[in-house]
Amino acid sequence: MRKVFILLFVLISGLSAEAQFPGGGARQGGGMGGGANIGHLYGKVVDNTTNKGIESVTIQLMGNKFDTSTHKMKEVALGTMITKPNGNFSFENLPVMGKFKLKIGAIGYKALEKPVSFDIKMPSPGGGMQSGGGMQQMLGMVDKDLGNIKLVQDATDLGNVTVTATAKQQFELGIDRKIFNVDKNLVSSGQTATEVMKSIPSLNVDIDGNVTMRNATPTLFIEGRPTTLTLDQIPADIIDKVELITNPSAKFDASGGNAGILNIVLKKNKKTGYNGGVRAGIDSRGKINGGGDINLRQNKFNVSLNANYNQRKSIGTGTTDRDNFLTIPSSVHNENDGTNLGSFRFLRGGVDYFADNRNTISVGANYVHGSFDNDNFQKVDSTIKGAFSSYSNIASNSQFSFTNVGTQLGYKHNFAKNGENFTTDFNYNSSTNDNHSLTSTQTFNPDNSVKGRALLQQTLGDGYNRFYTIQSDYENPISEDSKLEAGARAAIRDFGNSSNQYIFNPNTNQYMLIPAISNHYKFNDQVYAAYTTYSFKIKKWSYQLGLRAESSNYTGTLLNASGADSSQFKVKYPLSLFPSAFITYKYDDKQDFQINYSRRVNRPNFFQLMPFPDYSDPQNINIGNAGLKPEFTHSFEVSYNNAYKRGANFLATVFFKYSTDLITRYVYRDKNALSPTGDSAYFSTFINANNSYSYGVELTNKIPVTKWWDLTLAFNLYDSKINASVPGQTLDNSLVSWFAKMNSNFKLTKTISVQFSGDYQAKTVLPPSSGGGGRGGGGPMFGGPQGTAQGYYLPRYGFDLAIRKDWNWKNGQSGSLTLSMNDIFRTQVFKSYSVSTLFDQTAERRRDPQVLRLNFSYRFGKFDATLFKRKNTKADQGGGMDMMQQ
Repeated sequence: MRKVFILLFVLISGLSAEAQFPGGGARQGGGMGGGANIGHLYGKVVDNTTNKGIESVTIQLMGNKFDTSTHKMKEVALGTMITKPNGNFSFENLPVMGKFKLKIGAIGYKALEKPVSFDIKMPSPGGGMQSGGGMQQMLGMVDKDLGNIKLVQDATDLGNVTVTATAKQQFELGIDRKIFNVDKNLVSSGQTATEVMKSIPSLNVDIDGNVTMRNATPTLFIEGRPTTLTLDQIPADIIDKVELITNPSAKFDASGGNAGILNIVLKKNKKTGYNGGVRAGIDSRGKINGGGDINLRQNKFNVSLNANYNQRKSIGTGTTDRDNFLTIPSSVHNENDGTNLGSFRFLRGGVDYFADNRNTISVGANYVHGSFDNDNFQKVDSTIKGAFSSYSNIASNSQFSFTNVGTQLGYKHNFAKNGENFTTDFNYNSSTNDNHSLTSTQTFNPDNSVKGRALLQQTLGDGYNRFYTIQSDYENPISEDSKLEAGARAAIRDFGNSSNQYIFNPNTNQYMLIPAISNHYKFNDQVYAAYTTYSFKIKKWSYQLGLRAESSNYTGTLLNASGADSSQFKVKYPLSLFPSAFITYKYDDKQDFQINYSRRVNRPNFFQLMPFPDYSDPQNINIGNAGLKPEFTHSFEVSYNNAYKRGANFLATVFFKYSTDLITRYVYRDKNALSPTGDSAYFSTFINANNSYSYGVELTNKIPVTKWWDLTLAFNLYDSKINASVPGQTLDNSLVSWFAKMNSNFKLTKTISVQFSGDYQAKTVLPPSSGGGGRGGGGPMFGGPQGTAQGYYLPRYGFDLAIRKDWNWKNGQSGSLTLSMNDIFRTQVFKSYSVSTLFDQTAERRRDPQVLRLNFSYRFGKFDATLFKRKNTKADQGGGMDMMQQ
C-alpha cells in the first residue's frame, strides 16, 4: 500500500516527466522546472575542530538524469556553488522525490561526498489526525536544513523532513484542528469572510453574519494572532484556508471558552521571481468589487502587496409580534424594511528579509477603511386589552465608518539541528469608528390622526479598540519521536466608547443632550501567559501533554461628559492554569482514534460589559453588565478518522463541555429614559448563570463519488443546558438540535467547474451569548430575536450555486470567470421565538436573497530567477517556509 501511495503521489505532483529535473533544478537560471521542483537544501560547511564556517568551499550537487542515447540513468552535475564567508550554501528548486549527492572540496581539507535527500515519510492516504494535518500542513516542510557539515569528519544527517504534493485537499485533519482550504471556494468569490464561513461544515452563520461553533462564538485569529478586524471586513479572495481549533492545546490562547478558535490564514507567496493577479466583479444590485496582488522575490527579499475594494448593498425585511404580560395586557406588531449601503477598502503589504539560511525578519501592515449608510423604516401597531390602540412610524438613518490599522514584526531563527527553531513577533492592531444616527417616531390614533408631536432622537458616538500582542515560541525535536515546545505571550487590549444621546426640543428648535443616557466608557484587559507542551510517540500511540499559565485582569471605567473618571470596576485573576492532553492511537494507515481534554476561559467582551443602554432598536434595548465574571469550561473530545479510500475521509467527533459562570442573557423591565411620559421598557442584559453543559456529535464525510464529482457531507447533533438563577425568573433552558451541510463540486470539463452547496438548521436554542459580526458584539441591524436564556430559532434551509470557467495560457498566465447566486430558491428565512415572565415574542427576518454575482480573475507569474539578471548564485536565497502557497 505504501508503494502504491507513493506512486500516486508522484503522479499527482507532476514528477513523472521531470523526476530528476532534467534541464532544470538548482542550476543557474533553472527556474522552477517541473510542477513540484520546490525542494530547498541548505546548510553550512564548518571546520571540524573550530566549528567556524569555511569560505570558498566548492560544493557540487549531483543527481541522476535519463540519457536518451543509452536509455539509462547517469549521474550529472546539477549545480555548483561556492560557500559564503560564513560557510553558508543553498540549493533551490529541487524535486522533493529526488536523491542527490554533495561533493565538497576545499584547499587544505579532505574531500567529502555526502548523499542527501528529503527522506519522505508518507502519511496515511487520508492525512489522519496523527499526521498533523495531512497533505496541507506538510507543505511547509519542503525546506531541509543539512546543518553544519564538518570537513575531515563524516557528516551527520541531522533530521528528516516530511514533504507532500502541491495539490490541496479541500478538507484536512490535524492533531488539534480541522483545516479547510477555501481559496478555490466558488460561491464566496468577490464577497467577504462571512460568506466563506457559510461553507465550513462545523460553523453556523446567522442573518447578521454572527458565526457560532457548537452553539457558541469562537475567538477570531488572523495568522494565529488576535485581531481587531471582523469577518465582514476581510475579503474572501485573499483567504487561503480556515482552521477550526475546537479544543485548543496549551500552545494557544486559553480564551474562547465554549467555542475554541477560528483561525484565518491569508494567501502568501515566496516563490522566486514575480507573480500576481487582478480581479473584478459586479452583482445584480450594481455593486462592484475589485482587487489585485503582486509578489516579488529577489535575492534576500520577498515583497508582497494586496489591495481590495468592495461595495455593498444589503436589503433586509422583517416582522415582529410581541405579547406583553403586564397588569394591562398588550401586544405589539412591528414591520420593518431596511437598506444598508456602503463600501470598504483593504490594503495589505509585507516584506521578508532572508538574512541567511537560518535567520528571517518579516514586517507587515494592513489598512482597512469603510463607511456605511443605513436607512430603516418601522411600522409599529399597538393593541391594549385586545383593542387596537395606536400605531407609530419610525424612520431612522445612521452613518457608520471605521478604520483598522495593523502592523506585524517577526523574527525566526533556525538552529543547525533540523526542526529546532525560535520565533518572536510583535503585533499591533487598532480600530476606530464613528457613528451618527437620526430617528423620528410619529404616533397616530386609530383614525389616522396625529397623536402628539413626533419624537426626534439623535445619537453621536465614536470608539476605539487597540490590541498589542508580543509572543515568543521555541520548538525542539528532542528525537525522531519526541518534541518539546515552550513559549510566552503578553496581550493588552484597550477599548473606548463614547455615546451622546439627544432629543429634539421644539421650544428651542435644537437637540438637547440627555446626560442620563449619554455615556463615555473605556476598558482595559491584560493577559500574560506562558506554556509548554511535550509530544512523544510510543509505537502506535502518540501523546501531546501541555500546561498553560495565564494571569489576567481588566479594568472598566465610566467617564463623565468632561472625560474624567466617574466610576470604575476591576476584576483580577492572579494566576490560572489550563492543562491540555491529546492521545492518539493509529490503528493502521487509514484509521486513527483520539481523545483530548483542555480547560478554557471566556472573558466578557466590550459590549457585554458596557453599563449603558443602546436605544438603536426601541423594541429591544440592550445594556451590558459591568459586574460579569469570566466563565471557565472543561472540554472533552473523542474522535475517529478513517481515510477509507483514495480522496475520501470520514471524521466522527463526540464532545462534552461543562462551564461554570456561563455568560448568558436575560430580560427585565425598567423605566425608559427616552420616553417623555416615563413609560417603562424591556431591557436585555447579561448575567453569569450558575453552570451549563453541552454535548454533541459531529460527522463529516468527504466522498469522491466519481472522477468528476466530489461530495462533502456534514451532520452536527448537539444539546445545551443552562442553569441560571434570577429573582422572579426561571432561565433554565435545554433543547436538542442539529444541522447539516452539503457541498458538491462538479468538474464538467477540464475548464468548467460547478459548486452546489446547501444547509439545513433544525430548531435550536438561542446562543447563550453573541459576538462577532459587524459591530463586534452582535446585534440585529433590522430588529430580531430577544436574546434571552429562554428561546429558540425555528428551522431554516437554503442553497447556493456557482459555476466557473478557467483558462490557462502560456508563461504562467491563467484566468477564471465565476457566476454565483446565494439562496437561489429564496428559502432562507430566519425565525425566532423568545419568552420570559414579562412577554413572549416571535420574529421573522430575511436578508439579501438571490443576489447574482459575476467575478473575473487573472493571474500571472514568472518564476525564472534570470529575469532579475542576478549577478550571484542562488546561495544567497534563504528558505521561505511557505514558498509553495498561492
